[in-house]
Amino acid sequence: MKHGGESMTATTESLMRSEARSAPERVATLFAQSGPAIAALAQELASAHAHTAITVARGSSDHAAGHMAYLLMSRMGLLTMSLPPSVVTLHHAPLRARGTAALAFSQSGQSPDLIETVTALGARGAFTAAFVNDTASPLAAASKHVVDLCVGPEKSVAATKSFIAQLAAGLRLLAHWSADHALLAALKDLPNVLAEAVDADWSSAVEPLLRAERLFVVGRGAGLSVAAEMALKFKEVCGIQAEAFSAAEIKHGPMALVNAGYPVLVLAPRGTEQAGLLAVADDLRARGATILVASTQPNAQLPIATTRAAATTSSHELFDALCAVQSFYLMVERLARARDLDPDHPPHLNKVTRTT
Repeated sequence: MKHGGESMTATTESLMRSEARSAPERVATLFAQSGPAIAALAQELASAHAHTAITVARGSSDHAAGHMAYLLMSRMGLLTMSLPPSVVTLHHAPLRARGTAALAFSQSGQSPDLIETVTALGARGAFTAAFVNDTASPLAAASKHVVDLCVGPEKSVAATKSFIAQLAAGLRLLAHWSADHALLAALKDLPNVLAEAVDADWSSAVEPLLRAERLFVVGRGAGLSVAAEMALKFKEVCGIQAEAFSAAEIKHGPMALVNAGYPVLVLAPRGTEQAGLLAVADDLRARGATILVASTQPNAQLPIATTRAAATTSSHELFDALCAVQSFYLMVERLARARDLDPDHPPHLNKVTRTT
């Protein structure tokens, strides 16, 4: 074995693959152990009549926060923004945070810029909460309310199970906060739906991407943040210059890069955005791009890499993006090994990143 290529399967499973496959079980644990804490957080936020929300995060955690932020805006009408920590850590801006819910997402809870930002927001009147995998971390200590992600140690540099747990925790908070009883009921089955997604067949994606040097991942709505996470994983473990774009923005410049054979992955979950995403996929295919689509909607014109779980009748449409990334992680890990790379040890990266 050179750098952990395909021969890894003959001896041992990569940490990334093992941890990704464990995500459904970890989500079940999260709901069982932290469900009451999420419900209590939602009740306090509702009682506080928060008029805006701020998310504070970096990397994959920021993508999970962005997913929840879009849903808070689109389903609750709650103005939500991602706060760049440098506004606090470098510029020491006197933020007026009273009446704001400040929601921090972090796997380790160790990054100094997140800790300083949450501390400052709390001092200025924000209601602070942290979604972390380490309840003894400094970020947890800096927050008024803590939700334990319950995923256990995550040893692979590339986050997988912690990201899916953050998405699931965000959905559960949304369901409680908005009193969406249908979503709450559906969430009981989310671990089973994710378990089905583990076995989804993405094999058709490996060969077209085997020698790719760059690609687009296209999404829209809440799914755009999941597309950004997919693009990050292409960079981290496969060494591919991948960029995520909204289907509404791709024609505003990025389209100029698309030529014959240019690979594009389109994430098209159910919802109001799906028809437009599939139309963009078809348009890009007509321009000669190599198209892969993660969708529940079959299309004879397009090669489909789809999650069977997302198509099950028991699945809520908001689960589609979670199922897609659950199955995607296993594909991208396989792709990394096919490219003779070790998915557990991306170059120049560490598990815990301490930004200031």
